[in-house]
Amino acid sequence: MSKTNRRSAIKAMTLGAGALGLSPFSTLQAETKTIDLNPKRLKNNIKHSACRWCYQNIPLEEFAENAAKIGLTGIDLLRPEEWDTVEKYGLKCSMATDTFADIVNGFNETKNHQHLQESYKPLIEKAAKRGIKNVIVFSGNRRGMDDETGFKNCVTGLKPLLEYAEERNVNLVMELLNSKVNHPDYMCDHTEWGVKLAKRTEMPNFKLLYDIYHMQIMEGDVIATIKKHHKYINHYHTGGVPGRNEINDSQELYYPAIVKAIIETGFDGYLAQEFVPTYDDKLAALKEGIKICDV
Repeated sequence: MSKTNRRSAIKAMTLGAGALGLSPFSTLQAETKTIDLNPKRLKNNIKHSACRWCYQNIPLEEFAENAAKIGLTGIDLLRPEEWDTVEKYGLKCSMATDTFADIVNGFNETKNHQHLQESYKPLIEKAAKRGIKNVIVFSGNRRGMDDETGFKNCVTGLKPLLEYAEERNVNLVMELLNSKVNHPDYMCDHTEWGVKLAKRTEMPNFKLLYDIYHMQIMEGDVIATIKKHHKYINHYHTGGVPGRNEINDSQELYYPAIVKAIIETGFDGYLAQEFVPTYDDKLAALKEGIKICDV
């Protein structure tokens, strides 16, 4: 993923995150450190994952070991050189990426197609050999582009890769991101836009990553949208609104109801925690998130 990605954006954003008050659910950080979460007692109605970039200060090996103890079965947004480390602990890469995956410069501009196609094919091949089902893709920024041109260009750029990936049982998954706060000018910033693109590709292995945080900011109506468009979605990300921090009741979303609605659609993919922890004990924050979503 490029320098202009969520990592740099979130690093800047979290400078002010400490100003968010923690509510009775989260109470004091000291209390969250004592959360009792035995993975053997998880309901396992959904596959739990977490985005690696939110825990960059924890070495990957240490994070993977603890993630497995917490009850996660996958870790999101890993590059190929990181896959061996997590697999040692029985985890899968739940969403594959690499350094070339670029939020800003995506498939909506024809000038990017050759580079992206040449870069994605080896990643798809590596993912297929490891049994990794999902590879992330991005629309890119608008730069004044109208929707129709964006749809046509994305289809032209994605179609050869989708055919290549379909032969290898791999999905290309475009993330829905907000263009109000974190990713100004990003094109695939509404669920309906992503669904229209999915229909235009006419490929069953083109899917959407429904980021609950991002879509609450852009359009709200989270549960109704999930129920309406779930067949186009094969991956979810979490995050507290506002601020993209813990998903306890210090924020406006009620995640138990959201996850219950996701499960009721028959979803069998991953729900990945993608909030930026504010607790001193980052793993305690992750445990809390898993506990909230274990419905």
